[in-house]
Amino acid sequence: MVALAELAFSADDLAQVRFAVSPMWEIAPSFRLLTSAAAHPVHRPWVDQVRPRLLAAGLDRGWVSELIPPSGYVPDFLNPAPATPAPTPAAERDAILRSPAARVRQDLDHLARHQGGLGPRLRTLRADPQLRMAKVVEEIATYWELALGPYWARIREVLDADVFHRARIVAEHGAGHLLNHLHTSVSWDDNGLRLARRKQPLHRETAGTGLLLIPSSFTGPGLRTRTTPPDPPQLAYQARGVGSLWNRRPVTRAAALAAVLGRSRTLLLTELETPASTTQLARRTGLSPAGVSQYLTALRDAGLVSAHRAGRSVLYARTAAAETLLEAATG
Repeated sequence: MVALAELAFSADDLAQVRFAVSPMWEIAPSFRLLTSAAAHPVHRPWVDQVRPRLLAAGLDRGWVSELIPPSGYVPDFLNPAPATPAPTPAAERDAILRSPAARVRQDLDHLARHQGGLGPRLRTLRADPQLRMAKVVEEIATYWELALGPYWARIREVLDADVFHRARIVAEHGAGHLLNHLHTSVSWDDNGLRLARRKQPLHRETAGTGLLLIPSSFTGPGLRTRTTPPDPPQLAYQARGVGSLWNRRPVTRAAALAAVLGRSRTLLLTELETPASTTQLARRTGLSPAGVSQYLTALRDAGLVSAHRAGRSVLYARTAAAETLLEAATG
């Protein structure tokens, strides 16, 4: 028998349905991909680039690895309700730091029931959440810099496009139509949202008001939920366009762009299809390391590249502004 949960909506709840792009909602599913032995049909290029950095940093055997098991429950305090449509990673980490001790202990007890107990690190976290949470957040920040930060401009482009598409559906057909077509396990009827294949009951009295819809690039075809009052319930779903996330984007009018930026700077931007270090870029382009460093500094000052610490090296990545500029030069 298929389990069915139903969340009732008042007019006030419906008025508080909103979207948010959340960096933290990408942490758990992306970490699971990196630590899984299975090859992913979409994210394999990203996994191949990031996994060696993850292993070198020892993140496969730290706090994050204990908090995010290979499957099943992930502690709710790792996914604080986004306070804005697009909170920064730092803002969400601060929200985790502010998690009430009782909430942390409750979530860890839930995790222990799912996993058959807690490891030594998580037992110390449960004993003193305020003291140990800083270590957890520090490791999450390291993971972000290694695994997601260098790719965030590209990921964010997919997530923003999904929100734009669904916001247009709301404008043209209403929120009910949106919710009825959000996911195959979700349906809307008679002022209620029904979720099929959900193990736990879902009631408005224990779910908070409104609804937060969160597109995700790493969440698989299933629907992920978080219900932690007084926060609004959160539904994370796979964003549209994820299948083309890592496709290479050739720049066919590079000569025209080079006339504006210069040949070497344009060459570096096109080479940053995947994040790379100064040494890697020098090797690929034939430019001297000193020249590459100088050009990257100029591009960073112009807001076209960002820098991310990866152990003893720094990875450079294109920003959203650079992606827009290169898109204009494609075709």
